Amino acid sequence: MSDPARPAREIRALTGARALPPLFLVLYHYHEGHGYQHLPWFDIFVAKGYLWVEFFFILSGFVLTYVYLSRWESLFTLKGYGLFLRNRLARLYPVHLAMIVVLAIMLVVLRALAHAGGYVSVFDLPVYHPDMSARALVFNLLLIQAWHVMGHLSWNGVAWFISVEFALCLAFPIFLFAARGSVARALLLLALGFITLRNLALTSGHGLDITFDLGLVRGFADFAIGVALAMLHRHADSYAQRLPELAFTAIQLLVFGIFFYAMYHTGWAHNPMDVWIAAAMTLIVASLCFDRGAIARLFTLKPLRRLGEWSYAIYMGQTALLMLLRLCEQRLYPQDLTAHYRLVHILEPALLVPSCVLWGYALYRLVEKPANRWLRGPAAPALPQSPERAT
Repeated sequence: MSDPARPAREIRALTGARALPPLFLVLYHYHEGHGYQHLPWFDIFVAKGYLWVEFFFILSGFVLTYVYLSRWESLFTLKGYGLFLRNRLARLYPVHLAMIVVLAIMLVVLRALAHAGGYVSVFDLPVYHPDMSARALVFNLLLIQAWHVMGHLSWNGVAWFISVEFALCLAFPIFLFAARGSVARALLLLALGFITLRNLALTSGHGLDITFDLGLVRGFADFAIGVALAMLHRHADSYAQRLPELAFTAIQLLVFGIFFYAMYHTGWAHNPMDVWIAAAMTLIVASLCFDRGAIARLFTLKPLRRLGEWSYAIYMGQTALLMLLRLCEQRLYPQDLTAHYRLVHILEPALLVPSCVLWGYALYRLVEKPANRWLRGPAAPALPQSPERAT
């Protein structure tokens, strides 16, 4: 068994593994509002894009446990717990706040233009309308908008994820204490996570696409799976490292085969079979976390790791570009696009994805990275780069 007191080594494959999921989420949000491409191989995969949230919650539980296990006692002291929360908020809050400011400016400007032009702002069209009330703003600033206090998504709708992530950070010491120790305790936590996900998928009426309503329960279940997986990784690490590289490659090929099989053989999106895709995503994290094998090596390539570093900002920034796209559709496009609808429907997402990457990079460079460095301060303890980025 691995020594739980040793420093956590860098797992570069998990940073690279974060590169593509935000792009699938962008495509999902676009196509849910605009219709799909009538290409089954594409539509089925993109329509299940909301399930990449499972991947991120599982990865978050894994990485936080992996990083903090060797000093778990400090999380049960006021100073250590406070430092942990400060570091997590320094990671999560600046981009969240920046996007609230961006959307507030867009709200004022676009409503003013709509009033002057005698049309309805894209922020007020029922099909796109988030809750942008003052009450919702307060909840968003406090990061509690997904704590079952809202009846709709609000402001930067995708930030419901960060609200749940903040709750998970608050509860993290409890998770860590529950899983720490024997393999049996980790397996029990793993089972409870999957049982909870299964019950949610069966009772929600729309699979695991659960956000402002029971998003907390969804997040806690996924996070528990990630915490348990990290504990099992610690127990298995020394044994796994004795395996040849080819064994890891074979396991990863099998795991990704299972993942694609689950994607394409569990029906259309938003159904109780979503839990099987969550299980396949758990296997992906488990197969990559040793940083060995051909697919793990692929994810350690610099371009993917760079994109993985920007992934949080890409995810958080997409709402602004989606709203601008809707403005273009409302005011700038020719009135009759019937003859060119198919071409436009292909070009829009093809341009939206790289635009979100560039916008996410700008948020990362101008907001996330400098604010994180400033808020953590020079006295912040040094942590392995890749695991910290992977949350």
